[in-house]
Amino acid sequence: MGTYVSLINWTDQGVKTAGDTVERANQAEAAMAALGVTLNSILWTVGPYDIVTIYDADDDESATAALLALAAGGNIRSTTMRAFDADEMARILARIG
Repeated sequence: MGTYVSLINWTDQGVKTAGDTVERANQAEAAMAALGVTLNSILWTVGPYDIVTIYDADDDESATAALLALAAGGNIRSTTMRAFDADEMARILARIG
């Protein structure tokens, strides 16, 4: 299971329908769950990104499928990063000695 962080921006369409953003977030959580992805946190932000999400997926393919399904709605564009917790980082560091 991997953890992912997505930095999300609304498209022009997403801005025009910003009043629906909380409902869209609820729908996104359900859609992601159907693809085996668990949405842990969604935060609306001020600055260069409109939304930050943290979620878990079994693999990169599941995470990517979930984001592509959400982006297909035309409301968001995302930049996604794989994140590592302390235990994962310790295992990574053990590999390099």
